Amino acid sequence: MAPAPLRFLAISGSLRKASYNSAALAAVRRLAPPHLTIEIADISGFPLYDDDVRLAGYPAAVETLRAQVAAADAVIFATPEYNFSVSGVLKNAIDWASRPPSQPFDGKPIAILGASLGPTGTARAQYDLRKMMVFLNAFPINKPEVMINFAKDKFNAESELTDETTKGFLLQMLASLEAWTLKLRG
Repeated sequence: MAPAPLRFLAISGSLRKASYNSAALAAVRRLAPPHLTIEIADISGFPLYDDDVRLAGYPAAVETLRAQVAAADAVIFATPEYNFSVSGVLKNAIDWASRPPSQPFDGKPIAILGASLGPTGTARAQYDLRKMMVFLNAFPINKPEVMINFAKDKFNAESELTDETTKGFLLQMLASLEAWTLKLRG
């Protein structure tokens, strides 16, 4: 029997063209088995969160992300670490997408990864993102924790992941997220 097809949405917390976090999501997409569809969201067009704007109507880019999150079976976040926490653009996107009505992260299976140039591989940012997911009633997988440290040494000049150990962690993460998604479906 073939595995059930699943749709995952991937969100990078970096807007940088040569972002290691976006490159990591591209690697996840390439490594995914055929029954997993991974769509990569675009949060580059989001205005800064302003509740007056929201009350007048969600911007089109926000509506798109909200619909993508709602339609996805699970969400994968890739977060850089800025000042010991998540990037402002990722926090902004989560703030926009999570407002009422119909907060789309509620009950959603989540995977978190991050890549950085330093030794901790975005550990602090990932823990802050986990706290946000608790508030949103989303359900992150516990293991593996994918913290890609010294990212400059793990991607080539074309932003392709070359590190086999990291590829293994990403494959484990996908398998864990798939199993968690199916378990939460009951």
